[in-house]
Amino acid sequence: MNVVATTNAPAAIGPYSQGILVNGMFYSSGQIPLTATGELVEGDIVAQTNQVFANLKAVLKAAGTSLDNVVKTTVFVKDMNEFAAMNEVYASHFGEHKPARSTVEVARLPRDVKVEIEVIAIVK
Repeated sequence: MNVVATTNAPAAIGPYSQGILVNGMFYSSGQIPLTATGELVEGDIVAQTNQVFANLKAVLKAAGTSLDNVVKTTVFVKDMNEFAAMNEVYASHFGEHKPARSTVEVARLPRDVKVEIEVIAIVK
């Protein structure tokens, strides 16, 4: 088991890793819309989802993989009424690749953000 860490994504804000690599699989922690320096991205769910994907791409790269190898995502949204806008951004980052996904509306997320996404990916 290897801990994955990069300065190109926000540092963990609790007792967890950005991700774990084990047996050829990468498991990310949930990424929220913080910049690599820890600044919160204000704005709508579109801006926040784009930042989440920037963070996911950074931790995936640090693990030696990419969005193309993601097999499962879990999306947490604060308001399911914003699902369509989040989904457009999500689709733009994955393109034709369509990993399995669960989306859950939650009462609250860290730093009161609108979206958090975690991924599981194959590392080839």
